[in-house]
Amino acid sequence: MALRILSSEITRYKAQRVKALKLIHGYGSSGVGGVLRVAVRKELERLKSRGVIKLYIPGENFEIFSADTIKMLDCCGQLRNDRDLGRYNNGITLVLL
Repeated sequence: MALRILSSEITRYKAQRVKALKLIHGYGSSGVGGVLRVAVRKELERLKSRGVIKLYIPGENFEIFSADTIKMLDCCGQLRNDRDLGRYNNGITLVLL
């Protein structure tokens, strides 16, 4: 159900010309994996391979030395002020539409 909602929301936001999304899925109550986090990222990889999204960045990779982060910041400069930039938050994923 959650993945179906994710796909429909991505479609809706793309139609509204939104450039990026920040998904807050948590990291799992055990702090080890989180079923939702893993499923969301797997779905995002599928959407990327189909050309539906441009890229996604796991929160733990959302830092200024990442090539994907640099691409996202070039497209969406306001993310330079995002509180999670450089905080290695594995409970979020950023998506460039």
